Amino acid sequence: MARGTATMGPTIETGMSRAIGGAIGLFGLWALSGGCAEATTAAPVDSGAGAADRQRGGEVVGDSESSGDGDADAQTDPFAGAPPRVCHAAGGWDGKSALFVDASAEFGLDGPQRPLGIRVSALDLDGDHLPEVLVRRNVVGVRSDPKDPALRHVVLLRNTVDAKGQRKLVDDTVASGLLQTRGGAGGRPCQIAIGGDVDNDGDVDVFCGMYLVADKPGDPLDHSEWLANDGSGVFTLLGKTSPLGAAARRALTSATLVDHDRDGRLDLWLGYSTWGQAATADLLFAGDGDGGFVDVSASEGLSTVAPTQKSLADGTAHRNTWGTGACDFNDDGHPDLYTTSYGRYFNGLWLGGGVGGGSRYSDVMFASGFSRDDDDDWRSNWNAQCYCQENPKASDCDTCPTPQVNCPQLKAAFGGQYRWNHATDRQPWRLGGTTAGLQCADLDRDGRLDAVQWNIVHSDVGPSSDPTHIMRNKGGEVPVFAHIPPAESGLQRSWPSLSWNEGDISGAVADLDLDGRLDLVIASSDYPGTRLFVWLQQPNGAFAALPSSAAPDHPRAAGLSVVDLDGDGDLDLVVGSSRARCGGESGADCPPDERVRIWRNTLRHGEGGRGNWLAIALDGRAADGGSPDSGGETNASAIGARVEVVAGGVTQIQEVGGGYGHFGQQNGLTLHFGLGDACDVERVRVRWPNAAATVQEVPAVRANQLVRLRRGAQPAYPWAPGP
Repeated sequence: MARGTATMGPTIETGMSRAIGGAIGLFGLWALSGGCAEATTAAPVDSGAGAADRQRGGEVVGDSESSGDGDADAQTDPFAGAPPRVCHAAGGWDGKSALFVDASAEFGLDGPQRPLGIRVSALDLDGDHLPEVLVRRNVVGVRSDPKDPALRHVVLLRNTVDAKGQRKLVDDTVASGLLQTRGGAGGRPCQIAIGGDVDNDGDVDVFCGMYLVADKPGDPLDHSEWLANDGSGVFTLLGKTSPLGAAARRALTSATLVDHDRDGRLDLWLGYSTWGQAATADLLFAGDGDGGFVDVSASEGLSTVAPTQKSLADGTAHRNTWGTGACDFNDDGHPDLYTTSYGRYFNGLWLGGGVGGGSRYSDVMFASGFSRDDDDDWRSNWNAQCYCQENPKASDCDTCPTPQVNCPQLKAAFGGQYRWNHATDRQPWRLGGTTAGLQCADLDRDGRLDAVQWNIVHSDVGPSSDPTHIMRNKGGEVPVFAHIPPAESGLQRSWPSLSWNEGDISGAVADLDLDGRLDLVIASSDYPGTRLFVWLQQPNGAFAALPSSAAPDHPRAAGLSVVDLDGDGDLDLVVGSSRARCGGESGADCPPDERVRIWRNTLRHGEGGRGNWLAIALDGRAADGGSPDSGGETNASAIGARVEVVAGGVTQIQEVGGGYGHFGQQNGLTLHFGLGDACDVERVRVRWPNAAATVQEVPAVRANQLVRLRRGAQPAYPWAPGP
């Protein structure tokens, strides 16, 4: 059956202005009834490409009022015009079957033409609500040749259906124009790929960021670039030169789209490393809506300075940034910006809204506890213990315990010297983590966004190096974070030997088993014995590792994206592979190449699937007939929007993200909610990221559907039969 569009009853939209810095919680907890009645037949979902959505306008109305005088049927039945009710068996993994199976071959990612890559991101580039996949290899300073499998450093995989009706990911890089250059042959480098609607025309444009170091300068015409989408997934370079100027040719490691000033135009938050060049600042570029960008970092309060003993200690030094991100931690409507750092330096948090006056952003990394966890005891470091054994009169060495390891062997392992600088490595700015990325999520469903950070940790450095862990948001205008040790949350891992490495480089928070509780997946790359890890959140809030019999068997997992690839309602995993550190005996568990693998979620696939769900795709453009100035313009991708879903008396919140983490992770722009045993959604509430923080409320929507919601309009069901 071809996909049509169904629409339903009234919505409520209000404009809410906030004083700068105000912390007004929009989303409370409604104890509303819900539940799951007898199973019914699911609405058909065609596996072919979707037809263009037919969108119906809705009236924008005032506070707490119905949207107009619609007909009696629409007012008495909130589901008038919606698809039939669908109810599935309760969500949750059954504890026996494999939760994920390798579907790489099924999706066409096998054979000599298969794409290779260690980094992945996913975005719907052609408007059918099914994500394409952008794959990148770790190749620096060399152009790609999309026609040669050995030289395809960047690949765009189109999500489509073959002649037999099977869903496939097909290499469409050349035809898409994604890697077009400003001169010369081959394809432009693209180490970072994130997307959003920069020109607000209703499709997803792509930012291709370039990582450049001094000894591998690459072609001088290659820069970090914006590419405009024509709506079908065919791209054109914006402007005659990169809009980022000199910043387009630097060691870019991370990028995040955010509407930092809520003017309806997407901005760009960029993080840089310092390898191979002088330390440099991270930058915020304000967008003009036409592809132009201006550096506003200093005027917005985000400046940092060259590293000195003073600036390192007070946290104002340039970072070796490995990840960026944006979310609203204090729920005041203003997006907050963060960075994560390599080398155990402080992670940074800048609160939006001008707390305390002055610039729009305020540095609160210390006041919030965001910068690092609470364990600053350097004495647990094996290198420090061995150093103090050899230098007992050195400062504080009289308090250091007896070494836990054979010191001569440890020194030999690191080329004849310990990994320790006694003058600097005891300082707070060297006692954080090597944090590759961080994602915001309301893990405990209390209405506040917590965070999960993932880190590289080595056994010789010890527990003072922050491990992968949860940061609980305790609330406040300046939110305070409690760092939960892995042993308390269930994220503790056991390694087979005393010497180990946790190479957690990519991660994602999502409801993988559709039970209404957010789970965690980590791609721990590069080091021997590392792999893809999955933890499911339990009813008591603790996390339990998915056993090997049910978890993906993916050693040396690298880049990660969590999306519904096949439109069946559960979340699949797209995972890259790394072959770094694969020499000699340490490479026994290495994959034969940097293959990309698809781990299909089995919950909803096939007959008799379990789990209820809701997917929400937002469109920030004003509905047909609505005024774009009613609450200020909203970016079309709705990046920064906060969505609240109430089902079965349980409230969940999520925000639409514009990319995060190391080298551009993105899990699409569609929000996905697991509903457990709830078959009905009592309320959907959206706070749009515009100047007035406009709130739109939908009294009821159908569960087990993709719902498309345009600002001020009635919800549409693009995968359900038309009315």
